[in-house]
Amino acid sequence: MAEPTDKPPIDAILQKVLDVMPFQLTVDGGVEEARRLLRELPRRQMHDDLRVEDTSIEGPGGPIPIRVYWPEADAGPGPHPVTMYFHGGGFALGDLDTHDVTSRQHAVGGHSVVVSVDYRLAPEHPFPAAVEDVWAATCWVAENAGEFGADGSRLAVAGDSAGGTLAAVVAQRARDNGGPAVAFQLLWYPSTMWDTSLPSYAENAQGPVLDHLAIAAFTEWYAGHLDPTEPPPYLAPGRHADLSGLAQAYIAVAGYDPLRDDGIRYAELLAEAGVPVELHNSQTLVHGYLGYAGVVPAATEATDRGLAALRSALHRPGHQ
Repeated sequence: MAEPTDKPPIDAILQKVLDVMPFQLTVDGGVEEARRLLRELPRRQMHDDLRVEDTSIEGPGGPIPIRVYWPEADAGPGPHPVTMYFHGGGFALGDLDTHDVTSRQHAVGGHSVVVSVDYRLAPEHPFPAAVEDVWAATCWVAENAGEFGADGSRLAVAGDSAGGTLAAVVAQRARDNGGPAVAFQLLWYPSTMWDTSLPSYAENAQGPVLDHLAIAAFTEWYAGHLDPTEPPPYLAPGRHADLSGLAQAYIAVAGYDPLRDDGIRYAELLAEAGVPVELHNSQTLVHGYLGYAGVVPAATEATDRGLAALRSALHRPGHQ
């Protein structure tokens, strides 16, 4: 599972970008300061011409804001499949705006309507608030997809980091509850095992963007009230007792990410359970590399690879 000790260095172009515009998910100033820093991170605008609408749905803890994106005209006539997108940020940071560009990329690359979910955040709302919100949103979209020209029978779940964890959890909960049917799960560098003994935690303890101190703080904020040796259902998807019968998965990890081995291990467990899964390890990239797509060629290539898998899964012959 562990990377070889002679793994290639961080991509040279990415390293130059990190040198010029360093960004670290720091929790030193508390959660509000961390949220501000993420919101103010410079972002390249992409796909500005998409149709986008904000609305909200009723959730277990009150209204849940969602943002709906429609794909470009060259995606063909509708109804289009729909992808639920759950943003990253350690279950404590992030919102519809911080991941707006990423959601647009998924709409264009997946030829899919995308529904981004502004779930409740820790520490104000620890586990299971985020899980309950993304589950409620997914069920609502599956039932009401026709209201925005989407095909709820072709439904994918996707997310980055904490959002990838939530996407994996929704796929499991959908299987456990007999629906809604999930056709595909796209997991970008997710946390799945809740196990800091995995080699990548030590190897990349001081990793760019995400380090062990931030992980520890996010874990405490989100699940500090729980016993980590006996995680409850839907906290750590890799600890689920039964991984069979889950949706086909694409799992993307990065060589210089503390969470690398979480994704690798989950891919191994899914394969052992008979779930079709593709794992892609970008050895020269870091946690959060979706944010560098369009700027760093290696990040663009890795992003496009995952989006192509999403598009292929949702547009199989006979399911156009």
